[in-house]
Amino acid sequence: MNSLDLLYAAAAFVAAFVAGAINAIAGGGTLITFPVLLWLGLDSKVANATSTVALYPGLFGGLWGYRRQMSGSGNTPARLGVISVIGGAVGAWLLIKTPTNLFDALIPFLILFATLLFMAQEYITRFMRSGETTPTVRSGWWTTAGTFVQFCSAIYGGYFGAGNGILMLTLLSVLGFRDIHQANGIKNFLAICLNTVAVMVFSISGLVRWREALIMAVGSIAGGYFGARAAQRLGKGFVRRAVVCIGLTITFVMLWRLRGQI
Repeated sequence: MNSLDLLYAAAAFVAAFVAGAINAIAGGGTLITFPVLLWLGLDSKVANATSTVALYPGLFGGLWGYRRQMSGSGNTPARLGVISVIGGAVGAWLLIKTPTNLFDALIPFLILFATLLFMAQEYITRFMRSGETTPTVRSGWWTTAGTFVQFCSAIYGGYFGAGNGILMLTLLSVLGFRDIHQANGIKNFLAICLNTVAVMVFSISGLVRWREALIMAVGSIAGGYFGARAAQRLGKGFVRRAVVCIGLTITFVMLWRLRGQI
């Protein structure tokens, strides 16, 4: 392996490490890994699929961490989990069928959407913590509407995914899950459901660059375990502002590039 390959691998690892730390304390790590993979020269659809595979292992650590808080969730995780698998498959299929030039045109708007969701996360978390600690799960019409919204959220998650966890937290708060730790556990479970099928579809379709994916998977796991401490020493507010600035900057750069192609 020459020095250029080492630099390439190091950039991928560091990006995934930072993304793992961000996911551990706030969410939005895709806003780091996806642009770095583009910068390293990957096709946009390949970069998206590789980023999904790379960050996938970190979801299990989050689920394990919230396993106790998920007790008392009723059948909501199982019901929304099934619809998440279906939605994730639809989203992954749509990505495969989307022409690369069209996906390139959508990228700045997808990143802007994810950045705006990331900016809203703190308000959503504050709203959830202001409610009761024991969930009062809604039923009836809310159940049907919530299932449909989660299906749409899972499609977005399978297609691009950045910020999708915030969408799911919002849905869970509307359904009555105001305990943020319980909601985070359910969110991680649903993310595993939709991303499992997305990872399978991307792998079969040949969209994944496995060298980068494996390097970044190790980085994301390490970042989730060890990077959060360093990030917390910097302060959660600092990390959030940094991610928002990165997201808005990437949006501007992508729009400028798109302008030059029109």
